[in-house]
Amino acid sequence: MPKSKVRKKTAYTPPADRRTPVKVRAAGPSPLIYKIVMFGLMLLGLAWLVVNYLAGEKLSFMLELGNWNFAIGFALMISGLLMTMRWR
Repeated sequence: MPKSKVRKKTAYTPPADRRTPVKVRAAGPSPLIYKIVMFGLMLLGLAWLVVNYLAGEKLSFMLELGNWNFAIGFALMISGLLMTMRWR
């Protein structure tokens, strides 16, 4: 059986007139205050839930909030977790 001919392929080069290169500025590390606030929110939310479980009936403002204590604690923790997406 005869062997087929091998075709040479030319390397693809994109046209230069369609796109101009744009320099992207490298983002530096996050400032220290960002990290402090991020971890602080997560720990504050955790502390809010722990205090609610342990001493929620003894604290009048927590007793008035009722089940909203869970929303406050989880909202604080989730806001800290959402901040981790922008952390460099």
